[in-house]
Amino acid sequence: MKLSPRDAPGYFARPDPDRSGLLIYGSDAMRVALRRQEVIANLIGPEGEAEMRLSRLPAGDLRRDPAALMDAVKAQGFFPGPRVAFVEEATDGLAPTIGAALEAWKPGDAQIVVTAGPLNARSALRKLFEGHDNAYAVALYDDPPGRGEIAAMLTTAGLAEVPDEAMDALGELAGGLSPGDLRQTVEKLALYKHGDETPVSAADISACAPATFESGVDEMLDIVAEARLSEIGPVMRRLEGQGVAPVTLCIGALRHFRGLHTAASDPDGARAGIGRLRPPVFGPRRDRMLRQAQRWNMHRLEQALGMIMETDLSLRSTTRAPAMAMMERTLIRLAILASREGAEGARG
Repeated sequence: MKLSPRDAPGYFARPDPDRSGLLIYGSDAMRVALRRQEVIANLIGPEGEAEMRLSRLPAGDLRRDPAALMDAVKAQGFFPGPRVAFVEEATDGLAPTIGAALEAWKPGDAQIVVTAGPLNARSALRKLFEGHDNAYAVALYDDPPGRGEIAAMLTTAGLAEVPDEAMDALGELAGGLSPGDLRQTVEKLALYKHGDETPVSAADISACAPATFESGVDEMLDIVAEARLSEIGPVMRRLEGQGVAPVTLCIGALRHFRGLHTAASDPDGARAGIGRLRPPVFGPRRDRMLRQAQRWNMHRLEQALGMIMETDLSLRSTTRAPAMAMMERTLIRLAILASREGAEGARG
C-alpha cells in the first residue's frame, strides 16, 4: 500500500509493529537514512540493536546470499520485543527475494524495512510494496520539512516552548539546509538552551545555525556595506594573518552584495526581498542586512557587483599584482560608494 507524504511523518513516529514490511525510497540518501533511522528506533526501542533485535542486510550481501533475509525474518532472539530485518540500498533485482520473505511473513516475525534510491513507476520494488495488503511504500521528496515535522524534531530534542517567531525562523532555515544539517542544528539548539528556561528566540537559532562564511569575513563585509572606511585596514590585516585568501573575500563579497541587490530590487520592498534569500537570513543578521539594503539603491548595487566581478576576474588571471592588496582596494572603493549612497540618501 502507498503511504502518502502527508501521513508518513505520523507513521514514522508511531510505526505499526504488525506490518510485514516498509519501503522507504527517494533521491536524497540522507533524508531516506534519517527516516529509516527514526522508524527503526521507534519499532525496536533504544535498546533494540544492543539486544540483537536488528539485523542489517546490505543489498550486496543479500545478492550473494538470498536466504539471509528469510533467516533474519524467522530467527528468534534471546530478548523479547519487536524485531527488524533491515535491507539497505535495495534495487529491483532484489524484488523476488524480498517478495518471498513478505509472503512467508507471519505475526511475530521481524518486520522487513527496505531503503532504496529513486524508483520510477515501473519499479518492481515499488509494485511489490504498493500492491501488498500488509506493507507500506513511502516516497520521500526533496521538499523542505513542514511545520509539523520541525515541531517533531524539537520535541525529540527536548525543546517544548518554541514561539511562532522562532518556528518561522526554523522554517526559513529548513528551506536552505539538508535534513541532516537541520537536525544537527536543532540538536545544537537544544544544547545551547540547556538550563535556560526562556523561550527559544530567533537570535538563539541564528547563534546555532551553520555559518556560510567565516565570521571574520562577514564582519568585513558589514564594515564595507556600512561605509566604515577606517576599520577596513585593521580587519584586513587580521584576516590576512588568519590565512583568509583574497578569493574567499571576493566570493563572500559577491554573495553578500548579490543578496543586497535581490533585496533592494524586490518589487515588494527590501523586507520582502530579504525574506526570499536562500539560504535564509534571520535574527540580528537579517535586520542588519535589511538596513544595508535600504541604505543602497539597486543601481549602486549593480555598480558594486560590477567592481567585485572585475576583481574576481583579475584575481583568477595571471596578473602579478598583489592579490590581497587588489582585494583591499576593491573593498575600499565599495565602502566609498556606500558613503556616497548614504550621503545622498540623507540629503534626499
